[in-house]
Amino acid sequence: MKQVYCISGLGADERIFSRLKVPGVEFVYLKWFVPEKGESIGAYANRMSMQVREPRNPAGPHGNPVFLGVSFGGIMAIELAKLYPAARVVLVSSVKSRKELPAWMKWVGALGLYRLVPSRPGSVTRSSAWLHEIGSDFLGAESEEEKRLRDEYVRKVDPAYLYWAVKQIVQWKNYWRPQALHHIHGSKDKTFPIRGITATHVISGGGHFMVMNRAEEMSRILASIL
Repeated sequence: MKQVYCISGLGADERIFSRLKVPGVEFVYLKWFVPEKGESIGAYANRMSMQVREPRNPAGPHGNPVFLGVSFGGIMAIELAKLYPAARVVLVSSVKSRKELPAWMKWVGALGLYRLVPSRPGSVTRSSAWLHEIGSDFLGAESEEEKRLRDEYVRKVDPAYLYWAVKQIVQWKNYWRPQALHHIHGSKDKTFPIRGITATHVISGGGHFMVMNRAEEMSRILASIL
């Protein structure tokens, strides 16, 4: 059975992949953890790669894992692929380079406005309120179950992780792309609008939460790719 390593979006967990059904595929979920102080996205990816079952050795990474990343998880999938030259990457509702980031995100990074994101352990309530304001509109949750899941993520997100993740997104400088890359995107994604994206597969009417609310179509595309 083929293993696919799944990386959820900012603050989310493996439940966003729960509706995907692809015969012959085992979804293995890579967990997020609190970043170390001043940790770069590359260093974080190196630590996250310790969850990958593919072989590595001190002389250099090898193996050919498949990484499936949603939103910020897609950015992390690109960073993980740098450690595995033969890796295949499937991006969902994400971006593959700085070029595809919306202009407003680039400005937030350039002006350092990400510093306005609450980051201290005691700022959980403010972090939740901040994330709920942007998440309600941008994530595109449709059903009551999806909205409950979204709200749970918002309530439980770690402030230090949230601050770090937002900073990594808006300051991401990547222009490298893996050799084997597939990009699935929704035509109505508000977080990363389709007009700035070059996708290999476009889901008509899909929003940023389409890994759940367009799971059947997503599964068909994944089956054709894998």
